[in-house]
Amino acid sequence: MTSPSDSWMRGINEASKLAEDIKDMIAGSSSLPPSGPEKQRHLSTARRKITILRTKLETLELLLSTLSNTQPITGKEMNRRQDMLKNLSSKVNQMATTLNMSSFNNRDSLLGPNIKQDDIMNRTNGLDNHGLVGFQRQIIKEQDEGLEKLEETVTSTKHIALAVNEELNLHTRLLDNLDQHVDSTDSHLQRVQKKLAMLNRRTKGGCSNLILLVIAAVILIIVVWALIKYL
Repeated sequence: MTSPSDSWMRGINEASKLAEDIKDMIAGSSSLPPSGPEKQRHLSTARRKITILRTKLETLELLLSTLSNTQPITGKEMNRRQDMLKNLSSKVNQMATTLNMSSFNNRDSLLGPNIKQDDIMNRTNGLDNHGLVGFQRQIIKEQDEGLEKLEETVTSTKHIALAVNEELNLHTRLLDNLDQHVDSTDSHLQRVQKKLAMLNRRTKGGCSNLILLVIAAVILIIVVWALIKYL
């Protein structure tokens, strides 16, 4: 049966692997276009993993305090494990600084209230090795559920943002098309106005010529009538 001490070591090893994964992600982001969406998604995933890793380290730190009171761990081994936690926490803080992340003072609003050491001690009193292992798994499960809810919220928010962005892009395209249509209509209207002006000038000129012809015809008729009458 796995002892609480072994279970803790497995947890710290998993945290170390996650830290290396985040480190590789940060290093790999330098090869991506600086302002492209792919890099933003890449760094967003790295930030999410840092949040998960920080929570795991907090849990491991609390569980380690219970081991010192319930398991036969030497002072040297306890110091070694505490150093492992400190070194890993230092790496996490350095990576968080690289990604311009805060110290997560608002962690409670993201993941719920932190588990206090006194609460841990009260819940582990009287537990045997089997009970302690089960308790460790329960604590980690509760933290993972909180992280899953956070990730669901982030994903949902991301989908909403993408939908809003798509809607804005659609509106922008519609406005651009409307502007093009207005410009085309205005240009067509100007051409029609020019043609009407030319037609109007031609019509005025045609009317003037017609009037002159009518006057000339009337004068000619009068002259002919006068000649016929007096000759």
